[in-house]
Amino acid sequence: MRIVAGRHRGRALKSLPGPAVRPTSDKARQAVFNILAHGVPGFAFAGISVADVFCGTGALGLEALSRGAAHATFVDKDAAALKCAKENAARLGEWKNILTLRLDAAQIPPPPLAAPAPCALAFLDPPYGEGLLVPALQGLAARGWLAAGAIVVAEMGAKEAFEAPRGYALLQERTYGAAKVVFLRFKGNESLARGPFESRRLPRFSLP
Repeated sequence: MRIVAGRHRGRALKSLPGPAVRPTSDKARQAVFNILAHGVPGFAFAGISVADVFCGTGALGLEALSRGAAHATFVDKDAAALKCAKENAARLGEWKNILTLRLDAAQIPPPPLAAPAPCALAFLDPPYGEGLLVPALQGLAARGWLAAGAIVVAEMGAKEAFEAPRGYALLQERTYGAAKVVFLRFKGNESLARGPFESRRLPRFSLP
């Protein structure tokens, strides 16, 4: 597994053993980033903040940093995955530009003060078939993680049904082998109907 393009192009990344982590293949990652770079009008990596949710090895967030993003926040509930993402960032000399958070993304709280949010780009790569994607999307939208107009890239099993939740517009859908990737645009908090999440009533938490 390697960084595909940008200032860290060709640099190897550490992976995690076992079936618990399923990294996006280099080929699929390259295709995703090509769409972001050339197929999403108005989008640019330069200087943005990124959220890599269900981050695993951190390859998606690190690829964004390689292409000019300023900061990446890695979210996962698995300590080994976060350790791997942090080590990969250190290998690339990006350790000052990341934050790792051990959180359940399906029940995500507001971003901590240390996280540069709201973000202009988010990646979500949850375990397939466990029903985690939509709750994570809803939480990110309602709890202040996403800027209006943010692009969200979500991966799921190729045969999984998906309907974009309120507040999101589906831009593109692509299939790469056993994976389906959807590109969404977050329309902003004004587009969210009243529901169980209300970001203005939830304080941001501080890291200890």
